[in-house]
Amino acid sequence: MQKNFKVFVLGGMSTLALAFSTGTSHADVKLHSVFSNDMVLQREKPFPVWGTADAGEKISVQVGAQTKSTVAAADGSWRVTLDAMPASESTPFVVKGNNEIALKNVAVGEVYLCSGQSNMEFGILGSTNAQAEIAAANFPNLRYLYVPKQISGTPQKTLAVPTTWTVCSPQSVASFSAVAYYFGREMNQRLGVPIGLISASVGATVAQAWTSRDTLVKRDDLRNETVLFEQAAKDIATGTLAEQTEKRWQNYDPGTKGNWSTPGLDDAAWKSVAVPSVWERNEIGNFDGVVWYRKQVEIPAAWAGKDVVLHLGAIDDRDTTFFNGAQIGASDVYNELRQYKIPTAQVKAGRAVIAVRVYDLAGDAGFTGGDDVRLELANDATQKMDIAGDWKYHKSIAAKDLPPAPQDVMNTPNRPSALFNGMIAPLIPFAIRGAIWYQGEASTGDPAQYRTLFPDLIHDWRTQWNAKQDGEEFGFYFVQLANFMERTNEPVQSGWAELREAQTMALKIPRTGMATTLDIGEANDIHPKNKQDVGKRLALAALAIEHGQKLEYSGPSFSKMETVAGKPEIKISFSHAQGLKTTDGTAPRAFAIQDEAGKWFAATARIEGQSIVLSNPEVLRAVAVRYAWANNPDVNLVNAAGLPAVSFRTDAPTQ
Repeated sequence: MQKNFKVFVLGGMSTLALAFSTGTSHADVKLHSVFSNDMVLQREKPFPVWGTADAGEKISVQVGAQTKSTVAAADGSWRVTLDAMPASESTPFVVKGNNEIALKNVAVGEVYLCSGQSNMEFGILGSTNAQAEIAAANFPNLRYLYVPKQISGTPQKTLAVPTTWTVCSPQSVASFSAVAYYFGREMNQRLGVPIGLISASVGATVAQAWTSRDTLVKRDDLRNETVLFEQAAKDIATGTLAEQTEKRWQNYDPGTKGNWSTPGLDDAAWKSVAVPSVWERNEIGNFDGVVWYRKQVEIPAAWAGKDVVLHLGAIDDRDTTFFNGAQIGASDVYNELRQYKIPTAQVKAGRAVIAVRVYDLAGDAGFTGGDDVRLELANDATQKMDIAGDWKYHKSIAAKDLPPAPQDVMNTPNRPSALFNGMIAPLIPFAIRGAIWYQGEASTGDPAQYRTLFPDLIHDWRTQWNAKQDGEEFGFYFVQLANFMERTNEPVQSGWAELREAQTMALKIPRTGMATTLDIGEANDIHPKNKQDVGKRLALAALAIEHGQKLEYSGPSFSKMETVAGKPEIKISFSHAQGLKTTDGTAPRAFAIQDEAGKWFAATARIEGQSIVLSNPEVLRAVAVRYAWANNPDVNLVNAAGLPAVSFRTDAPTQ
């Protein structure tokens, strides 16, 4: 999974400034950047068009044969909603205000938001038969919009940077998401209408990052984390992290407010303590909080104007170090050796004072050693001064009396609502048919949470687009996790199997569909290369559920377990099981049954119509069945459409 987040634009002052610059006085009318040449508008739905202009400016929007007008609000924003239109490969799109914008090659068709983590972000170049697929990708009615990556603490109105729609061709398709492209290609060929794909994905991300704050604060397990992120992001938006940290010290630490780092401070009443030493084993004792240290030294005349390095050893947990009142270094790493360079301009012969603010949150604290405590010339380590021994110290404030420290909350996308705010919110309310979703690998550590979090995300997006919760106006189609990691032949505790189960449970939500991929994963690669079948299976679900096409869109799915009269056998019935068979003509694999003592046994399986009959000579009465219950199960059961059976356990949680 991709973990390089340096490409992010951070939602904060820079993003707010962008929103401000595009939302206030403008001589020219402007469109939100989701509108551009080559775009696809959603057919058969009213669709909003919006942008900015001068306050009070009269705006007209013509799309096809209809025209809607409005007046820009006091903040320069404007919006109109056009009536639903049928599919079209080309339609006029003209916006007029003080100026005129005429977009070219605008189509009307089906638009889907394509989101998730790295397997959705995964490009065509890495997929199976990439070069042949690229060469054949001549689909002028397939269009793609890339959403720039952006972390934000609050919902943004604008994209991180301007972006434009791209027409699918052999020259452009290499930059497309592979799953999105193969889905869109199938939809275009089956429906015969233009397809728009909006790609908003980030590798290694969790579902809560893509869910709105309003939904997350209703959850007991994510409320506090969501609120803390929101507040921390606001703090950073009002200044740099360093500024916020210094403000905290100035507001709450008596030592900082009292300038305890300055040479002229009267520290006669301060007590002495040995340096290096650990608080819990010296006079300071068991104390969590801030302690200031001071040490007076005499700088030799021969050192004046030269680079000097201060060595303090490791300090647990955090320190800020000063020389004659000027900060020369700081570290938050408890076991890192402190080596701080004193600027030459500050190195003067005579008396000088070193001051260290040490902040301990828990456990051992203080100068923990690992290096001599000394001063030395940077260019001549033989010229050094031992400054270990007695230092003055004074307790300043207990940790419990300090507010939480400002955090660099923008250093990872995995914050509650961070990607919803930065990458989904700017798209709202652009009209779409629904979404395809490939995510879950990053959530396998807590599959129980995913049972409710994933449905919350689906409901949340439908709410954001003002769609009915029955999905009539917003379909949601997702990929079940593929097989991955070392293969096992028996049911085991598996976060991946439980996450797949949580995904299956989401099918209770109306107008959702799932692409099962248990047969196309790779043991040694979390990014399987066969993205063609992934995209096609998503399309089958959308075509059947969303567009009413009579086709099979799901693999066999568990529906009922019953005993076989007079025999120590279990019968499993399935839906979506027309033409039940195996891919290799052998007996079905990956079934296990549990006896009354709780022991699991590999099951012998045979196909009977749309059912599977299971047995094991050591099990007289089976009480539970599991199928493909492993990270990487060995499966071969499919239906006539060649779609793989969905993993399940009959001892599954029912909520």
